Amino acid sequence: MTRPLAEELRPQKLEEFVGQEHIVGSEAILPKLLKNAKDSGRFPSLILWGPPGTGKTTLARILAAELGLNFHEFSAVNASTKDIQAVLSKEHKKGSNQLEFSSVDSALVGESKPPLVFIDEIHRFNKAQQDKLLPHIERGDLIFIGATTENPSFEVIGPLLSRTRVLVLNQHALGDLEKIVARAAKHLGVILNTDAHDFLLESANGDARVLLNVLEIAAQLGGKKLTLPEIEEAMQKRQLSFDLQGEEYYNTISALHKSIRGSDPDASIYWLARMLEAGQDPLYIARRLVRAAAEDIGLADPQALVLANSAFEACDKIGMPECNVILAELVAYLARAPKSNAVYIAYGEAKEDVLKHGNLPVPLHIRNAPTKLMKEIGYGKDYDYHHSIEGEKKEGVDYLPEKLKDRRYISSKIKKA
Repeated sequence: MTRPLAEELRPQKLEEFVGQEHIVGSEAILPKLLKNAKDSGRFPSLILWGPPGTGKTTLARILAAELGLNFHEFSAVNASTKDIQAVLSKEHKKGSNQLEFSSVDSALVGESKPPLVFIDEIHRFNKAQQDKLLPHIERGDLIFIGATTENPSFEVIGPLLSRTRVLVLNQHALGDLEKIVARAAKHLGVILNTDAHDFLLESANGDARVLLNVLEIAAQLGGKKLTLPEIEEAMQKRQLSFDLQGEEYYNTISALHKSIRGSDPDASIYWLARMLEAGQDPLYIARRLVRAAAEDIGLADPQALVLANSAFEACDKIGMPECNVILAELVAYLARAPKSNAVYIAYGEAKEDVLKHGNLPVPLHIRNAPTKLMKEIGYGKDYDYHHSIEGEKKEGVDYLPEKLKDRRYISSKIKKA
């Protein structure tokens, strides 16, 4: 059997690589690092961070070939640090002659050439496993390249980050995907009509691997001339780039919240649909919308909180897919509603004073006085029930602690809201 199309067309040289010009272009960082390796014999360890199908594994293989290093590929999903240690032990026993560069004149580290160890999904290694890589990187036992779809700031330990250079790969642009489709179609000997071509590019969602896999299946289904039905059948469903636990998860809910805050109902509906169609729990979204109703709309339209809570209860009762319209109605209402963050800001200021000043005493005149002793020492002295005639006439009563009696958290903000 032949190899998968994505493997058949995998670039072997940096100049064959499509896209990511900001790191592979002639004046970009990777060509400069390769040139420096030939001049100085040093190449840094790297972490490649980007969405699926953007070329992380391909770049690691190309770098190993360009440097003439033995290449060892692992996945953090099913590999252990013992597997990596075993490879290093074998490399050490081979001796320096087995590790010579084939394309670099000078040595990387003395006369012995370290292997290039590539670990895909490095974020799946726990802290202890990542820690075990550190001494090997420091001693130069290996050149490490890690790949991750998650933000390294959160998923990679600080000591490992400090010993590597993080390179960010972007989702493939349509122009990049067009070049990849042209190359793949020529390789397969197929022709796509305009509708099939455009749908394939859009549905791949910036993922070159998805694009190639779908095109390969479509070629098997439809022969040499591919139309939209063949691509749709091969695709089955548009691939949504949305990790229910990763960074994209937080980016998308943030986009929804900010679109509501910015009073853009169209963007709000879009981000809602992105989350729901990717399988997000509607109750999670509903909870966030209850928060948005209080935080961003607040006193400008108190009814928003009532509606948000009602929407949450309705979603809990009927679930997906029926509750999608309920959430859409709520999102549109919240986006169009007047906005005020007065309560949100006021609570933050009050919290700050609480933490700063500690347990300030309650003023005596508003303390409860259930016993004779309490009354004698001043509890409730001169307090007039506010709803009585005397209480209504009384002005200038201080309800805040003495130290904060002139503090205003929300009174002035309500006028501005």
